[in-house]
Amino acid sequence: MKKLIALLLALVMVLGMAACGATTAPETTPAATEGTQPAADGTEGTEGTEAAELTGDLGLVTDNGKIVIGITDYAPMDYKDENGEWTGFDAELARLFAEELGVECEFFVIADWGKKFMELDTNSIDAVWNGMTITDEAKANASVSDPYVINAQVVVMKADKIEQYADVESMKELTFAVEEGSAGQSVATEAGLKTVSKQDQAGALMEVAAGAADACVIDITMANAMTGEGTDYADLAKGISLSEEEYGVAFRKDSNLTEKLNDFLAQLKEDGTLQALAEKYELTLAD
Repeated sequence: MKKLIALLLALVMVLGMAACGATTAPETTPAATEGTQPAADGTEGTEGTEAAELTGDLGLVTDNGKIVIGITDYAPMDYKDENGEWTGFDAELARLFAEELGVECEFFVIADWGKKFMELDTNSIDAVWNGMTITDEAKANASVSDPYVINAQVVVMKADKIEQYADVESMKELTFAVEEGSAGQSVATEAGLKTVSKQDQAGALMEVAAGAADACVIDITMANAMTGEGTDYADLAKGISLSEEEYGVAFRKDSNLTEKLNDFLAQLKEDGTLQALAEKYELTLAD
């Protein structure tokens, strides 16, 4: 009997020691959200960076689910197609940017162009995106993007004559072929140049090539494509510009959307998307 009791006591002691020796599994620490772990170089992961960017205007448009673009009816930048939908170079580009941001693109017609920056400041719009000329006034009142398009009307004449005409005054006795109703006709008339109207810009070029006119005033896009070495008009060349400006997009002061757009424009320029869009609307990209 004593042996049995001793055996039972020994068994209890063994079981007790086993229980004391067992370790409790450590509490599992929830894994950090993917993307917020620091990278090996100490920088934040991708999602952490994106989260950090979602402040300011970028955060505002993301929360609203849309970016409101201030425009006017101004072809070829912003105008309505046959279905009443906004289209044009700027309209298409703005939609691409909205897609990049993951939000909808909404257009807001600025009734008084002189109050466009007030519309920005009061949050009626998130951007002025309408072939807006980059000026000192724009830079003083808004955060302006890098220039993305230039618009110019240029003089084209025989290449061997270009150096003789460095300014408008020197060309006052020349005859210029212009497209009827075109911007080229307007600026040539305003400059006091003598003009002869043709049906289109191609006709104006032909007049110069044939010697029926001394020069013509056409869009810089056509001049780039149609004159100079390797073109149909190899003996013609561009002269001075009669009008020239750079277009930019205006956001609110210190907006983080400006840098976002600049990066996006650089990306579109690199992959050819911006050039294709410019060619579609016969525009010339800024350098």
